[in-house]
Amino acid sequence: MTAPRPAEPPSEGLSEALSRLAALHGVATSYRPSPDRTVAASATAVTRALAALGVDAGTPAAVRAALAAGERERAERLLPPTVVGRGPDAPAALAALPEGTRLRVRTEQGETRTSAGHLPPGVHEVTATAPDGRTAHAHLIVAPPRLPAPPGRSHGLLVQLYSLLSRRSWGMGDLGDLGELADWAGRVLGAGFVQVNPLHAAVPGPPTDPSPYRPSSRRFPDPVHLRIEAVPEFAHVEDRDRLHALLERAGRLREAVLERGALIDRDAVWEAKREALELVHAVPLGPGRRAAYADFLAEQGRALEDHATWCALAEVHGADWHRWPAALRDPRSPETARARRELADRVDFHSRLAWLTDAQLTAAQRTAREAGMPVGIVHDLAVGVHPGGADAWAQQEHFAAGMSVGAPPDAFNARGQDWGLPPWRPDRLAESGYAPFRALLRALFRYAGALRIDHVMGLFRLWWVPEGHPPTEGTYVHYDAEAMLAVLVLEASRAGAVVIGEDLGTVEPGVREALRERGVYGTSVLWFERDWEGDGRPLPPERWRADCLATATTHDLPSTAARLTGEHVDLRASLGLLTRPLAEERAEAAADTAEWRDLLARLGLLDGTADGTSPEEAEIQAVHRYLLRTPARLVGVWLPDGVGDRRPQNLPGTWDQYPNWRLPIADARGRPVTLEDLAASPRLRALIDVLRGG
Repeated sequence: MTAPRPAEPPSEGLSEALSRLAALHGVATSYRPSPDRTVAASATAVTRALAALGVDAGTPAAVRAALAAGERERAERLLPPTVVGRGPDAPAALAALPEGTRLRVRTEQGETRTSAGHLPPGVHEVTATAPDGRTAHAHLIVAPPRLPAPPGRSHGLLVQLYSLLSRRSWGMGDLGDLGELADWAGRVLGAGFVQVNPLHAAVPGPPTDPSPYRPSSRRFPDPVHLRIEAVPEFAHVEDRDRLHALLERAGRLREAVLERGALIDRDAVWEAKREALELVHAVPLGPGRRAAYADFLAEQGRALEDHATWCALAEVHGADWHRWPAALRDPRSPETARARRELADRVDFHSRLAWLTDAQLTAAQRTAREAGMPVGIVHDLAVGVHPGGADAWAQQEHFAAGMSVGAPPDAFNARGQDWGLPPWRPDRLAESGYAPFRALLRALFRYAGALRIDHVMGLFRLWWVPEGHPPTEGTYVHYDAEAMLAVLVLEASRAGAVVIGEDLGTVEPGVREALRERGVYGTSVLWFERDWEGDGRPLPPERWRADCLATATTHDLPSTAARLTGEHVDLRASLGLLTRPLAEERAEAAADTAEWRDLLARLGLLDGTADGTSPEEAEIQAVHRYLLRTPARLVGVWLPDGVGDRRPQNLPGTWDQYPNWRLPIADARGRPVTLEDLAASPRLRALIDVLRGG
């Protein structure tokens, strides 16, 4: 565990004692929106953050008492709750124990040792007894020094799964489509990976929040992604008439999107799938299947029971547990246990769905590897969960009450951001040996060849916003990054998986270096790669970092075609999102792309296009040739770029003004493109040939 952060100079309105108390608990008293500017945190933000950590700082007397108690506890304790070790040597915290201290280490593998040196990777339990009789119990995380690099260099596809409809899907892309895409991309395109959006379980509607970044649970996937026909029991449903009617409904949902230009309707898709799964659930499992399901239940344990119980209770009382009867808000209450027994069939239904979804996710990764992909499916870990959802209910003791994660004001957003996600308490994580984080990662690595971590800076610190206050009145709260990274490296190495951190935007000094040291890759997007410490011009390809996933765009940014044509500015103008005159915004965007075009031309990357290639296609191909000139070991293609799609999947700053997370992949004219169309697209094949050196 890292030492308490040194107290910052008292900020305006903060006493020296409050500043010291904040530092003791990792609460920042100022932040830097730019290297040359420091902004003081408000006393309200600091005291509310401390309160969420169980520290009373409401009065000067309370501050003094809490500071004295905290400093005394730190001075007297032998060990922090969690100790981190790397490599064969004993962790520094254990080496610093008083001479003559006796150690007893119970390893994760079940051994008992009297020394902390040369321990196997794992999360162990250590007991230290000092000569003066003091005793301490701590979790000891031992992780490999770093993750190995992915095998060789590879290219891959980036796609939002819901947007990838085939002629077999039920109105939105599903795990069958993912498997087909991976199989084709690996065997035909030579792709090494397919990256998808978070597939976490959503808070049920209607309406369901379509954003995959505000889920009910990050640990369990959403059964809306199931390919219903691939469930083995589907073939044995007795009510064939009802099943036939559901298949016809699914066909209408699919055709509405593909033929009539309707938006993806997640709630309608789920309603049809839920009815079909009810029929499937009535089919008895065969002996082998029942044994496999029993194994899954045993392996997932209380976490799955809690998740399924929340789902069952949400069907009765609504999707926000804060509004349930008081006794049911506690997952461990006798009333909740009684409700679980009364709703046993529904709890089993939701447990079964988790099992079926896990199986199809595992099958998709297996298909990707069998198709020759060295990485396979890259899953996405959202930064947090919905405050009313299953994880927030089941893990209440680990979340900071009355707080929300966001971002401070900066040059891009003067009002800051509030993402509406409750943060984990760093103290409770440490006390548990990071058990919730370990369990989350282990669950995802069951079926992931790699994991993209959204806002990876959150492993180091998060901007906490007090409930009822604007984001401008928040402050940073620090996490033990050494421990968080150790858990990440431990679980990823066990799974043989790659980790990619989304480290775009403002990044605290030292973060990228710490991630690189542990073998965690970063994310580099072409349009943002400029010499910011020099002349501000596009960064030459040889100066890019190697340990990254390099792309031209992401789901939150304009497609490459829209960027090159400037259509992204017109879109924002049509929605009233511009903060400057349209002509000024257009001129700036045109100057930006002109610089990149000039660099592409000077490097000779616009030459050598095939006959019949349109100027737009030639430029998009040149952009990806540029990515190949960088040393980046992973190069990704935004799949909609392969067919000239103009529309971003998500337009930050909008809610109902734009159909975020509800658009199918489309061509340059806005016509939906199916998975079958993509596989037959000469334009997409030509773009991939660029990455293959064809």
